[in-house]
Amino acid sequence: MTKALIFWDVSYATDFIFAEIFFMQLNEQQIQRREALAELRNLGIDPYPAELFEKKWTSKELKAGFEEHPDDYQDISFAGRLMRKRIMGKASFAALQDEAGILQIYVNRDELCPGEDKTMYNTVFKKLLDIGDIIGVKGFLFKTQTGETSIHVKELTVLSKSLNPLPMPKEVDGKVFDAFTDPELRYRRRYVDLIVNPQHRETFKKRTRAIRSMRDFLNDQGYMEVETPVLQSIPGGAAARPFVTHHNALDIPLYLRIANELYLKRLIVGGFEGVYEFAKDFRNEGMDRTHNPEFTQMELYVAYKDYRWMMDMTEKMLRQIATDVNGVPQVKVGENTIDFGQPFERLTIFGAIEKYTGIDVSEMDEDELRATAKKLHVEIDKSMGAGKIIDEIVGEHVEHNLIQPTFLMDYPVSMSPLTKKHRDNPNLTERFELVINGKEIANCYSELNDPIDQRERFESQAELLERGDDEAMFIDNDFLRSLEYGMPPTAGIGIGIDRLVMLLTNKSSIQEVLFFPQMRPEKAKSS
Repeated sequence: MTKALIFWDVSYATDFIFAEIFFMQLNEQQIQRREALAELRNLGIDPYPAELFEKKWTSKELKAGFEEHPDDYQDISFAGRLMRKRIMGKASFAALQDEAGILQIYVNRDELCPGEDKTMYNTVFKKLLDIGDIIGVKGFLFKTQTGETSIHVKELTVLSKSLNPLPMPKEVDGKVFDAFTDPELRYRRRYVDLIVNPQHRETFKKRTRAIRSMRDFLNDQGYMEVETPVLQSIPGGAAARPFVTHHNALDIPLYLRIANELYLKRLIVGGFEGVYEFAKDFRNEGMDRTHNPEFTQMELYVAYKDYRWMMDMTEKMLRQIATDVNGVPQVKVGENTIDFGQPFERLTIFGAIEKYTGIDVSEMDEDELRATAKKLHVEIDKSMGAGKIIDEIVGEHVEHNLIQPTFLMDYPVSMSPLTKKHRDNPNLTERFELVINGKEIANCYSELNDPIDQRERFESQAELLERGDDEAMFIDNDFLRSLEYGMPPTAGIGIGIDRLVMLLTNKSSIQEVLFFPQMRPEKAKSS
């Protein structure tokens, strides 16, 4: 049932003041909660108090501590969100939820209200408190006859009145109804998802553990964490379409970074020998189950190393992260078990294409590659050069076959404008991509440090831009100038944090591992 309600809420009001100021569409429960809010104020209770309520323990700590030292919990304070309430005359049970879990409380009318005034129990607790409200309680711990650790409430404080009802699931005959499971609603209203589906919090706790593990691993190697610009005058370091904005004071276009590579390599030029950054990057491209326009990437650059060294280091780091997050280096992903404990397979990109298509493309020119793509039913367009065509073939016919961690190595020069030429074949580069469960997780180069070669590669990219490839790289003259001062041989890697967390938490959608993924605008509700 939906009602039109004209509502003016003033903090000093003792009742609803109806005035033609705001027009709101409220359902019956929302109206009732606003009426309860007004009644609390009528009783002199501030439903959003400024006074500090000290929450000394989590629900988990109280339960564990009471088991070991029951006499130490005779004077406690606890706060949480009201998730259940069972009224039984003069005594009632309820459940409060905090970050660590659920804790039952027991409320006795005469214990809560020892005097003649029973308003706090009869009116506030029984009638005006709703599921979703946040309250604080003081009292002592005890065990019920069923053995459940509970708080015997002596004092109760309203900390925040909830004006919207929670979508609480109901279980009837073993079947669950009205569960908050719609993915789009869960992503849009993550705050509700985390309340009513607290098991989803574990995904984000694992994300934090993965980042902490990676940071600890890199710090233990002596590498320095740094920060580089998010707003850049030239979007460099990757082949991607950028977001563009305008700086009013300078009257110039600026771009949200698509990668932080070129700035980190400037620091290697400046004398640092190991730098890394956890970066928010932005690419103005499509959205799907593995792509979000805003994503997190860790990039690492280490002087006097090459891509072969980086393969070994990456294996060790990911093995450590998987163990820190899940306790073992094996991770269940869908129907597959990914084993980070075994040595990662290593395939050349041309060898992988031949393995999974039966076609050797290593000596083909652009026209031959176009004909091969057509034969393999790979969609391409006129703007694509040879490197992009090979990339599309790999995406369509190779990657989905690579379930266990696999290094795809030795990419053509046309696919790798920032990578050093291969020591054994000048038509290839010293580059690998790490593919796990059919998705790219990391990209690594023996970094190109020849400024003349680098300028020629940038110029080739500029030609692709003119052909209409809006993902081709810009020429960054300041970066070229930095290389002319001399950059030592360097290995660099970028690891997609979001996709790595998807693996470690067995999630098939990137939206599941982002608190607030990008969504299409909500359609306006008709009045």
